[in-house]
Amino acid sequence: MEDGLRIGDKLRRLRMENGLTQEELANRAYLTKGFISQLERDLTSPSIATLKSILDVLGVDLAEFFQDMPSPTVVARKRARVLSSESTEECAIYFLLPKALGRIMDPVIVQMQKGGRTVEHSPHEGEEFGFVIKGSVTLWFDNKPHRLNVGDCFYFKSSTRHWVENSGRGEAHLLWVVSQSRF
Repeated sequence: MEDGLRIGDKLRRLRMENGLTQEELANRAYLTKGFISQLERDLTSPSIATLKSILDVLGVDLAEFFQDMPSPTVVARKRARVLSSESTEECAIYFLLPKALGRIMDPVIVQMQKGGRTVEHSPHEGEEFGFVIKGSVTLWFDNKPHRLNVGDCFYFKSSTRHWVENSGRGEAHLLWVVSQSRF
């Protein structure tokens, strides 16, 4: 979405139309003021669930929010990647399509330092696919470990607790695609 209205601009406009400060919106949507600030500056992208929480506060539904948004671009450049708010020093998660709201799939690159891990995701709707690009990881699915190496992949319905940890000797990289974003 190089041209046209950006998500952050639209959220800021709706917030101001409702006479809310960033802090008031954050409190009502159970988020932080810093996160709302990042959203409005297009420095991060919310999950669909988070966006729905914000829009509920603003009195707008998802369909209405996206009805006048420009069509997304077909190509996403490396420089446009955005670091997820779920990232830590040991586990960086980059949105490959940072303006991908409203799409069915949300692809990310996960870069884990030795011993790093993703957060544990509770059961949720959707499906997930991962491909190990570099290193060795362990997928914990239903409290059972599944060791994967370069070239291995996983696919599952997201209705079971899961997380991934770097179980190798060096850095690990994954391509991870979620049908309903949780990052």
